[in-house]
Amino acid sequence: MPAEWAPHERTLMAWPCRRELWRDALADAKREYAAVANAIAAFEPVTMVCASPADAAEARAALSARVEILELPIDDSWLRDSGPIFLTDPADPSRRVGVHFRFNAWGGRFPPWERDAAVGGLLVEHVGAELVRASFVLEGGAIACDGEGTLVTTEQCLLNPNRNPDLSREEIERGLAQTLGAERVVWLGDGLVEDRDTDGHVDMIACFTAPGRLLLQSAPPGDPDHARMLENRSRAEAAGLVVTEMPLLPRVEVQGEPVAVTYMNLYLCNGAVIVPQAGVREDAEALDRIAAAFPGREPVGVPARTLAFGGGGPHCITQQVPVPGA
Repeated sequence: MPAEWAPHERTLMAWPCRRELWRDALADAKREYAAVANAIAAFEPVTMVCASPADAAEARAALSARVEILELPIDDSWLRDSGPIFLTDPADPSRRVGVHFRFNAWGGRFPPWERDAAVGGLLVEHVGAELVRASFVLEGGAIACDGEGTLVTTEQCLLNPNRNPDLSREEIERGLAQTLGAERVVWLGDGLVEDRDTDGHVDMIACFTAPGRLLLQSAPPGDPDHARMLENRSRAEAAGLVVTEMPLLPRVEVQGEPVAVTYMNLYLCNGAVIVPQAGVREDAEALDRIAAAFPGREPVGVPARTLAFGGGGPHCITQQVPVPGA
């Protein structure tokens, strides 16, 4: 599995459609998805999956001409988790593999999910990659890879009995090696306290900035996330990773509910880093910190309060398709 900063052919996304999740914020969610797609489209092509002709027409009106509209059956709009994960072969530039993992809507939280469980295979066929079907449940937001064989995840998610109850830690590690080429797995502990839906996805708290270098969420003493994040730093450093802290984690209110907007749920596209923004004064400092972590990439802020209300951010709603041979 190449690192996210490897060259992309395009980015995959899906148009929001689950009213039970977004409730009165569905229109706001569509505006934020459009903002993310249009920001990425300034740097690389985007494919937007839409569940119906009406959704396709609505998306077309809101999106850049560089965004391809693709009608496919979907239940929800979190393609980082339900979509395929692509692998490349530097020794064979013509070969690209799309791994279609099993998907159970984050431990069965959001039925129905049958269409989302199938869309990964359809997308692999759409981009013309070789399809491989994995036998276990895995969401893309549960892992981060540095492109040189190191994979980071959390025990809270991958060892949760609502994902793969019959698999041990060792069996999960073997599965990650066989399907993604992971040579070693670094196990962090828990994700954010505020992560109520994904059981501690790692893309809410960490991302690689270079091989062996991790940008990691931190929290001050007295913060509900302090102990968790301190433990994660200890584990990452014990594994030999060089850690840079992201100390900012703004909390806002959306639809009358408290929400944490994590800047760690950023997305790397060709030449840029797409950074969630909470509409608070910390946004500017977060952009500066992330620009310093990814020199040579243009930091692009996008509104993400509603995305956080839905359970994620720009990374959760995108999936990169690497250039073959990258």
